[in-house]
Amino acid sequence: MAAKMRSSNGKAREAAVNGFDNSKYINPAQVGGIEAYSIDEGAARGVRALCFNTGGGLRFRVLVDRGFDIDHASMNQHSLAWLTHKGVTPPTRGLDRGFDWLKGFPGGLLTSCGPFNMGRPAKDGEEELGQHGSHSNTGATIESVVQPDPWAGRMEMTAVGRVVYGKIFGPCVELRRTITSRLGENAIDFVDEFFNAGNEPVPHAWLLHINFGYPLIDTGTELCYDSRRVEPKDAPEPVQRFKKGVNAKIVPSPLDAHHGANESFAYLFPKASERGGGATIGVVNRKLGLGAAIHYNTKEFPRCGNWQHWGRGEYVTALEPMNGSVDGRAEDRKHGLLDFIQPGSRKTYRYTIEALTERAALEQLRALNRGG
Repeated sequence: MAAKMRSSNGKAREAAVNGFDNSKYINPAQVGGIEAYSIDEGAARGVRALCFNTGGGLRFRVLVDRGFDIDHASMNQHSLAWLTHKGVTPPTRGLDRGFDWLKGFPGGLLTSCGPFNMGRPAKDGEEELGQHGSHSNTGATIESVVQPDPWAGRMEMTAVGRVVYGKIFGPCVELRRTITSRLGENAIDFVDEFFNAGNEPVPHAWLLHINFGYPLIDTGTELCYDSRRVEPKDAPEPVQRFKKGVNAKIVPSPLDAHHGANESFAYLFPKASERGGGATIGVVNRKLGLGAAIHYNTKEFPRCGNWQHWGRGEYVTALEPMNGSVDGRAEDRKHGLLDFIQPGSRKTYRYTIEALTERAALEQLRALNRGG
């Protein structure tokens, strides 16, 4: 995985650990930590949440009952994430069919898609598979929440959730997701570990739907990646948007052409480090002095989708590392893109989402565009 743009906003010292002077407070919650609660109003009533405050400006909310994904995320006063009009709803198996997934899609900084199908609804053999799979509509079990303790020199705050999928006779798969941030830093580290507890190989799809919205995404915001190969979806709008001579990395003003379900989408293949396969992609808003970087491993996620939907009131772009395609499981099987988890085996993904405000870090991210 590519290195973070920033490591810390503080320096190690005796009386002040990572920039927090322990002589000036007695309760670590003054500088950051994790707060747990349940939403008590509207359609989301009863959904459990964990709110992280890194103490460096980054705050984000983990939705325990929506697959341990993240909806709200902000850096200082600015939101990073795109949120749907409907917002958060409780998980339900009733949205597993066809395109019904869209009815419960909260947007958010991270909505994970899978683990058995991603992209379009599909019929694979005799099995009917809904759009983007069941993960987002599955509640998690909280295994642990560990608060930071600067007095003891522990700067990490960590939450671990366990999501179980499947049915009798299989598939029998579980995900253990670990989310970690550090006091004084503005990054979220993820470890997603899947385990096939069943006795049959399981088709496996995993896509990170990382959604950025206003005000981070605004006219002139730059998408940042070094990809010498870009494959637009075979449809008029994405072909036009990503054709040679059109700069698809610059965010436009809202487009009348993107009303309703009209959108652009392309596969990116970001340049990776030769040794480890790490890659970095992201977005930069120079007017706000704000950006977000995604660090991941191309050996785990061989391709990355870029969804652009510039509709009025639905103004969003997503960067989507994935292990297959968004054409559905049957097509991935047909084209040799379908992954599997063998019985008793594990598959692990590690990645980081980082908020950036320092000029040097923003320019480092923008420099990716000079590569391709």
